[in-house]
Amino acid sequence: MLPARTRRRLAALATLAALAGACAPDRAVTGSTYPYDVRARHPIVLTDGSRKLDVFIVGSGALNPRQREDVLAFVAEYRRYGQGPIAAQIPSGGKTDGYAHRTLDSIRGALAEAGAPDGLLAVSSYSVADPTVASTIRLSFQRLQAKVASKCGLWPQDLGGSDPRFNYGNEPYWNFGCASQANLAAQVADPVDLARGRVETHGDTLRQVKDIQDLREGKDPSTIYRQDDQNRINRSVGN
Repeated sequence: MLPARTRRRLAALATLAALAGACAPDRAVTGSTYPYDVRARHPIVLTDGSRKLDVFIVGSGALNPRQREDVLAFVAEYRRYGQGPIAAQIPSGGKTDGYAHRTLDSIRGALAEAGAPDGLLAVSSYSVADPTVASTIRLSFQRLQAKVASKCGLWPQDLGGSDPRFNYGNEPYWNFGCASQANLAAQVADPVDLARGRVETHGDTLRQVKDIQDLREGKDPSTIYRQDDQNRINRSVGN
């Protein structure tokens, strides 16, 4: 039988091993190794996604100026990037059911004003879960979108002291850069710009002719930017 001191040491070692195992990398999520470059760890991919707009049913069912601007901008985006029809879901079972179809007619009028073809809306209904909550007409269409392929918020490595080899290696952790990639993908207006550059457009002919004329006359063709007196602002505020 082992001495009591030896048994206590073995128990302490077993406890430390269990704690270290709890903080071990989740190899099922990221694997034992992962790419060093953030663009390879969290790549931005192009995929079909849903673009949505909720139109609240207010007043007598007519669109107010803010809603009308939202619908027109929504249709403009559809005409440029949209695929298939525009789905319109009407609420059923709420307090504003009587004005829902009037609001839908106003939306159709805004679509026609924006130049959308007839029969573009695919109308359906949905059940209102809480009648006390304001009902909306849910507009949506499919379009190409950019998004991060991986999932942000994963921490397979312990950034504390349980993994000295990883911490002293001075390497980026798995989640580093994921939020930046996601924000970049969300801000891109046309996702195709991430796949290829745009076609080169023609230059300003008038500007080119003027530059050539200046060169022939021995003048400097570069643009001269003039800056107003900076003290003018100080004088205007009394400093």
